[in-house]
Amino acid sequence: MTEPTPNQPWQTRFWLWADRALMANLFLVFFSFAWLAIAVVGRSLHKPLGFDLWYALWQPLWQPALGILMAGAILNGSLRWVSRRLSPKD
Repeated sequence: MTEPTPNQPWQTRFWLWADRALMANLFLVFFSFAWLAIAVVGRSLHKPLGFDLWYALWQPLWQPALGILMAGAILNGSLRWVSRRLSPKD
């Protein structure tokens, strides 16, 4: 991934930072899934590995993270498709 430079148009810098934000959100979702898997195994073995804390964070943290990831992926893909269709052909 390239670094934004002042010479680039604002759209290029915007997409670069939007991609970075979505990637950070993706890793948060992956972390959430790994934590859930470990916590469920721990709960089945009667070991406290944070299932109750994970469940308490479901609505205020994990649901919005999943929603942002899904909406961002759909919006990002749609807007890039539209911009590719509207851009002049070489």
